Amino acid sequence: MKTLNMSRHLLIRKIKNIAFKSAVFAFAIFAAVPLLLILFYLGKEGISALDWNFIVNLPKPVGEIGGGVSNAIAGTLMLILISSVISIPLGVTIGIFISEFRRNKITYFVKLCTDILMGTPSIVIGLIAYLWIVRSFGSFSALSGGIALSIMMLPVIISSTEETLKLIPSTLKESSYALGVPYYSTILKVVLPAALNGIVTGIMLSIARIAGETAPLLFTAFGSPFMNLNIMKPVSSLPQIIFVYSTSPYNELHSLAWGASFVLIILILTLNISAKILAKRWRVSF
Repeated sequence: MKTLNMSRHLLIRKIKNIAFKSAVFAFAIFAAVPLLLILFYLGKEGISALDWNFIVNLPKPVGEIGGGVSNAIAGTLMLILISSVISIPLGVTIGIFISEFRRNKITYFVKLCTDILMGTPSIVIGLIAYLWIVRSFGSFSALSGGIALSIMMLPVIISSTEETLKLIPSTLKESSYALGVPYYSTILKVVLPAALNGIVTGIMLSIARIAGETAPLLFTAFGSPFMNLNIMKPVSSLPQIIFVYSTSPYNELHSLAWGASFVLIILILTLNISAKILAKRWRVSF
């Protein structure tokens, strides 16, 4: 009788385990389905407009057939580069400061500002960048757009750096100190390499966040139908032309908007895959 009860109890546990795993799997599939449908529809509409001329040519005047988005691709890469150069060193440094000096009053204020900045609407950041930078320089520019996007990148990089550094065992730093390694070398050559995977992931998440932003660029980079590599002049971007083309009454421009959307998704996907490969290659085991 006792053996029978134990067998029945074990069977019930197995059934509950299978049911729980099935529910988790079903919810995971359910969460992935909308994303897969969006990617499928985007690929279906975007690939039809994608060809070599679309990549290398400049936009044509309204009413003419054809044209491309080479200026927008170059402008998007410029904006990402400018914002990354500004925000990555600053964000990682602030993340290290918060992680190392957790009980400092300044740390509390910095974390509060980071949380507020995380929830600030992008259009507000665009307006602030317009008032502070565009009006000061007297013109729209890629630099002002890059600064606006770097402000949006900062809280993501700071938070990811802080949370990743919290996971690094304190014994790792203590071992470095015991060997006579100075503090700055311990941080740069021991702690940061060990946390590189999480930091790079946070950087890529921040880039993915800004790559599709339109509102800040309408007030800063503004857009341009010409190829421009001067950071002090207006530049076009993929999100900006997607917004402009999709709201136009011309079907030809709608097709270009779908193509630009597909190119933007491919760009973000490529950056994320590259970051994962690099982070895995540089990862330090401990």
